[in-house]
Order: sequence, then C-alpha cells, then structure tokens
Amino acid sequence: MRFDLVPMPLAVQDRPRDERGYPVPAITPWEDGQPQFALTDYGRSAECARERLCSVCDALMPRGPVWRVVGASESAAIGEALAAGRPYRNLAPTLEGPGHRACMLYASMVCPYLARPNARRGLGAEQPDELTEHVVRGAVRGALGAVVGFGDYEFAVTGTKVMFRFFDVVEYLPHDNADAHLAELRAELARNGRGPAQPAG
Repeated sequence: MRFDLVPMPLAVQDRPRDERGYPVPAITPWEDGQPQFALTDYGRSAECARERLCSVCDALMPRGPVWRVVGASESAAIGEALAAGRPYRNLAPTLEGPGHRACMLYASMVCPYLARPNARRGLGAEQPDELTEHVVRGAVRGALGAVVGFGDYEFAVTGTKVMFRFFDVVEYLPHDNADAHLAELRAELARNGRGPAQPAG
C-alpha cells in the first residue's frame, strides 16, 4: 500500500516531512537538511525516554502500556511464549524507543523497512555493535514482524547510547506484510478521537 494512503494519526501530521512526503519520527536525526532514517538522534531519544514522549510523534504517552514494532526473531520469541502460556521478558536492551499504539501501527505500515519481510536497510548505523548490528546497510527485517504492546518500559542513558527494555506483553499483533494492520489502525484512530481516519497528504 502506498504510504500516502495510510490513515495518519493527527500528532504525526504535525511532524516535518522528507522530500517524498514521509513524516520524520521524533528521534530521527537530520544532516544537511535530510533525515537519516536508519539512525537515532541520541539527545532526542534521551529526551523522549525521560519525558515519556512517543518516539514517532513526540507527544506525551500516558501511564500504562506502550508499543513498539519488533522484527522476526523477537516476534517469534514472543509468539512462542504466548502460545505456551509463559510470560515474556527480553532482558537484552534495544535502541528502539516506545510509542503510542496508533503511531506504531502507522509506522509499521509506512516505514519500508518495517512493512515488508524482504525490505533492507538503505542506510547504516555508525560503528554498529551488538545493539545496532540490525540497522546496518542491507540488514533484512525478517519473515514475521509484529506490533507489540508492553505494560511499561525502563531505560538507561549512557554516554553514547539510550537503551530500552520492555516487559509484560499486553498485545501481540504479528504481520508478514504490515498492511494487515490497516483495519486496526482505522479503529484505533476512531476510538481515540484523533480525527477522521483519512489518508495522509
């Protein structure tokens, strides 16, 4: 689905756009007037973590569940734990911050890397390590992603990174192609009074 046909949360409509019209997430750095989508702005990520701001739209997240989009290996682990009736807690930190449910449903559909299983990163992380190796140029998302709701998150701000951990899965919405979330996104926008579920643009 074309990104400009995906219903956009009102808070995302206020974000700056790139030359194609893509809204730029709150934690995306800019260089020479161009957003660097595969990288994370350290200062903005730290601010979002401390102030409980959505990493997509930059608006406050209320106390309670937060959401993020996960790739194939974490999606599979969550699915297996839920199917077995076990709690899921991944103690490995991630650099990817949380957001509102609507914002993460939206991001899962419009971000080319998140939306398609064969999509590859177009840009690379600088000096990748075990936390950032999944964002290097050419990395593949994997066969089954998911939008996942967690009871809450914790974070640590080091001298060079902002790291997050998530716990208590409250919702698991797996996808191969993220267009599967279209009806859920429309319902979420209508439910939360974020305006009519109109396409972007």
